[in-house]
Amino acid sequence: MIAGERVGAVVAGGGAGRRAGLAKQWLELGGESVLRRAARALLASGVVDELVLVVPPGDEARAAAELLGLGGGARAVAGGAARSDSVRNGVAALPDCPIVLVHDAARPFASPALARRVGEAAARDGAALAAVPVTDTVKRAADDAGATGGAGARPPRVEATLDRRTLWLAQTPQGFRRELLLAAFREAGADAAAATDECALVERLGAPVTLVPGEPSNFKITGPEDVARARALLEAPFATGVGYDTHRFAPGRRLVLGGVEFEGDGLLGHSDADVCAHAIGDAVLGAAGLGDLGRHFPDTDPRWRGVSSLSLLGEIARLAREHGWRLGNCDVTIAARRPKVAPRREEMQARLAGALGVDPARVNVKATTGEEMGFVGRGEGIAAHAVALLVRVTG
Repeated sequence: MIAGERVGAVVAGGGAGRRAGLAKQWLELGGESVLRRAARALLASGVVDELVLVVPPGDEARAAAELLGLGGGARAVAGGAARSDSVRNGVAALPDCPIVLVHDAARPFASPALARRVGEAAARDGAALAAVPVTDTVKRAADDAGATGGAGARPPRVEATLDRRTLWLAQTPQGFRRELLLAAFREAGADAAAATDECALVERLGAPVTLVPGEPSNFKITGPEDVARARALLEAPFATGVGYDTHRFAPGRRLVLGGVEFEGDGLLGHSDADVCAHAIGDAVLGAAGLGDLGRHFPDTDPRWRGVSSLSLLGEIARLAREHGWRLGNCDVTIAARRPKVAPRREEMQARLAGALGVDPARVNVKATTGEEMGFVGRGEGIAAHAVALLVRVTG
């Protein structure tokens, strides 16, 4: 509440993420989705009584799961075709809140203090937004600046230099008296879809909008470079994982290690039981914080029966890349009384590297016999220990 009036917050996350190449609201940063981070900051402001996430139709349950544990009467509603439709749906879900904050889900770094300052300014003045002053010199291009495509076309020309002292870059959250925002939507009608933010609609009414000093760190995740910047702020530049796997010998099965078939009895398992590939896969999953092999490829799933473990390793590498990682290197030790691994070591490294999408130099394979101790030394099965180093993708 602010001065005894209830405050609602709308987190706009209804976009498909076409420019970033992914649905930004579901992007995970530091173990938490962008959408949840944005919602958490608003609720932590101490002034928000109700919060509504606006997400693509059909994603309400997924969004509700993201809100678990945040409190604050948070819930999810379906968005519309345009941003204005989504925000309007969110505001409609807050009938008991005279003051409403609107925030982009793609801005996960707004501070709770900023949300509070915007809310207080909106309660006092009717409308307010976070914004930062322009520090660079700003040039306005001539009217025909857009007609520069094609071979031989001239580059755009400067028409004027603007006074940067009067220019600010808009951010969110933006705050409003709810009735003022609804009136702005009604006045704009279908033209509301063309507005890039809600304050622009209020400005069309001639109502004043207060500028609240924003935060340089409150940037919007729009393209892949913004994703990389966000990851650099929240996530370690590298990570290590450890993998360990064992399989017992089973007559009549193929013996596959590192994607290479050896003579002799194979190993018992749901897939091809490639203990070497499994250990590396678990190490990569662990470094990326993605659980383990059993989580992604359970032995209860018939899809993985008899499958090549190199295929599983390729899928694991894809998942790691999807979460912003690339393989630095991996090292695996095979503990086996038989077969002899050393003669085919380079072949194994090449096949493992191919599945992981890296050069063979990044994969190291070595072996030990177990010195006649334990199940390995007795020739009952094979074990493998692996370590993987992942490097954060920054561009």
